[in-house]
Amino acid sequence: MWYHSIIETVGNTPLIRLNSFNRGEAGILLGKAEFFNPGQSVKDRIALKMIEDAEKNGKLKPGGTIIEGTSGNTGMGLALVAAVKGYHCVFTTTDKQSMEKVNMLRALGCEVKICPTNVEPDDPRSYYSVAKKLSKEIPNSWYPNQYDNLSNWQSHYETTGPEIWEQTEGKITHFVAGVGTGGTISGTAQFLKEQNSDIKVIGIDSVGSIYKSYFETGVFDKRHIAPYLTEGIGEDIIPANVDFSLIDDIIQCPDREAFETTRKLARKEGLFVGGSCGSAVWGALQ
Repeated sequence: MWYHSIIETVGNTPLIRLNSFNRGEAGILLGKAEFFNPGQSVKDRIALKMIEDAEKNGKLKPGGTIIEGTSGNTGMGLALVAAVKGYHCVFTTTDKQSMEKVNMLRALGCEVKICPTNVEPDDPRSYYSVAKKLSKEIPNSWYPNQYDNLSNWQSHYETTGPEIWEQTEGKITHFVAGVGTGGTISGTAQFLKEQNSDIKVIGIDSVGSIYKSYFETGVFDKRHIAPYLTEGIGEDIIPANVDFSLIDDIIQCPDREAFETTRKLARKEGLFVGGSCGSAVWGALQ
């Protein structure tokens, strides 16, 4: 069997038992190994879906430029699909993201502009604002806006949810996922709850993010927003892709616990993953 291009290898990632973290009668803890995707993260799924939908509705035209704000993983997914389909990419990111991610994007021919982390979302220097500004200035460009683009949510409803349901033979009782843009947890939760409404969906947030307090109070209180080191989850905005009605609880994971769990995943399980994965496993154990 062979593939027509790298984008045909997106999805169908394995579920792996986390033996060092399982707690006997409490149940089996499994990790969905999204680093088996070609861009090494779950974001390959949304990148492919957003681009294909934009092509269908005419927002992305041949030879166009894709402009997006990213913590790195969505950028990588977009870059891989763009390379195959012949698009150019310009990405904005924050100065807390690792240079390894930035260098990988540049190796794929992307332009990367680094913006300050600790500014308000509507500050003209923020990576959200810079991406929006560039999308208005650069001709024949398209701004996916993964935060509010519901193709993000839909990609997980169509792929991640069905995969997990099939791989667990419908025996899944809890789905635990980090909440970043909200697409992974919301789209997957929608599908799983349609199969079994008793499945509990637990969102994992970072200490310093707005999600937990907003989930509990319905009030956007900036006093709960503070800097944190974990990449890829948590926000200081409420994206359209987060459907809080599908989430049963949100647990906040401190940076220390996130990174300690990440190291244990590498040393005990052979899983070389990032801090957001460490956060998700730590939260699942709670």
